[in-house]
Amino acid sequence: MPITIEGKKILVTGGARGIGGESARYFAAEGASVVTFDVKDDLGERLAKEATALGPGSVTYRHVDVTNIPEIRAGVEFAVQELGGLDAVFNVAGVAPHAPAEAIPEADWDLALAVNVKGLAYVCEAVFPHLKDRGGSIVNFASDAALMDVPVHSAAYSASKGAVISYTRTIGREWAKYGIRSNSVNPVVMTPIVDEARAVLSEEEKAQYAKAIEESIPLGGEFGDVTQDLAPVLLFLASDASKFMTSGIFCVNGGLAYVR
Repeated sequence: MPITIEGKKILVTGGARGIGGESARYFAAEGASVVTFDVKDDLGERLAKEATALGPGSVTYRHVDVTNIPEIRAGVEFAVQELGGLDAVFNVAGVAPHAPAEAIPEADWDLALAVNVKGLAYVCEAVFPHLKDRGGSIVNFASDAALMDVPVHSAAYSASKGAVISYTRTIGREWAKYGIRSNSVNPVVMTPIVDEARAVLSEEEKAQYAKAIEESIPLGGEFGDVTQDLAPVLLFLASDASKFMTSGIFCVNGGLAYVR
């Protein structure tokens, strides 16, 4: 079976920049029709225009805050009408608050859970009626931080991503009877969130972090590239080639963490 997404109808949250934006661009280049959600309107609209101009697929941007249920529902209805249905949904939108575990502000907990867990779940609930009769692929972005300790004060973020893995496995089981598959991806690639996480570290912490990354990623000793290393895996998960795979964790991490 050829691995292709030509003609696929794909929704990507967090699609204005980083993993979401570059994935949307990649999908369009492979012939898919894509709708992206984000709150960074200038970036989202610019990326959509650029990707569509290059073709052969297209990207359409829609302002949607994944903490706002009415916006999510309206956005999903827009995507279904714009695309003529849905084949795959990528929940990439996320935040990564950083604070020592003994002093995490309540606002950080609320934000991590609202965006990374509840927002993701609300999107899944909103797309379910549109996938129920035709099947499809849901890909939820988790993190190796859910599986191991990371030296960047990420307790709230790590906890939220652990919840993503559990939720994804559960809906994979519950919705399999509808032909809906649900998988998690743990990416270790350079993104704006990684840059922002590093920015709050002291110089000593930055040096320690860089050394830890070099020593702990067997394949190359550094973060991967979204387009070269991650996007082809996402294409596979959106394609019919992954139709017999659900409730899995796909670690695109250079060997940083192991799953069994």
